[in-house]
Amino acid sequence: MKSVAIVDKTFCFAEETHLTVQKTSLFFPGDGFSVYNCQGKVVFRVDSYGPDARFKDELVLMDAIGNCLLTVRRKRPSLHQRWEGFLGERSEGQKALFSVRRSSIIGRSAVTVELYGNPGDEFFQIEGSFPSRCCTVYNMAREAVAEIKRKVDASTHVVLGRDVFWLCVKGGFDSAFAMGLVLILDQINGDDLDDHVNLEDNAVLEDHHHDHVVEQTSEEET
Repeated sequence: MKSVAIVDKTFCFAEETHLTVQKTSLFFPGDGFSVYNCQGKVVFRVDSYGPDARFKDELVLMDAIGNCLLTVRRKRPSLHQRWEGFLGERSEGQKALFSVRRSSIIGRSAVTVELYGNPGDEFFQIEGSFPSRCCTVYNMAREAVAEIKRKVDASTHVVLGRDVFWLCVKGGFDSAFAMGLVLILDQINGDDLDDHVNLEDNAVLEDHHHDHVVEQTSEEET
């Protein structure tokens, strides 16, 4: 794949890169992240200072030494949870670099990413379940350019919790841009998994209740 620099060419690595993404606060979705390479060195970080709503609408992705690479901001009013990305630390009147939106409000449909200021205004599609840490970013040619995966401990072979996961970025693709998408996905989908699990649990209970009723009815008929 040719090099695709959207945020910063410094983060377009020649080989496929597996980054470890770790939430640095577990109390609120999107509070903070630290991102490490395979040598354990910090590549990106996102700092936050509490659950105040105004911080939820704007997050800043920084490099290891605190340089602002990308600002992601929720666009209001927005029925479809539309977010925009800006180079560096956003300033008033600055034009957005890209936008992200859900393709529909109901269900686990795809997320669409649109780049601005490029020939043909390139699109990306994100498919899968971010709350389950299993989704893929595709370019317009339907090539996978980045993936989010559950991380497995190398020594114990145990699947780690949702607060530590892989961001796998294909060679030549902008890792800073990919991490910016992770920030937005976390904000859009942060609480969906609990709802999904509850729905599954309810379905199991309903099936069990239905089977019990059928058994009782059969016994009464005999």
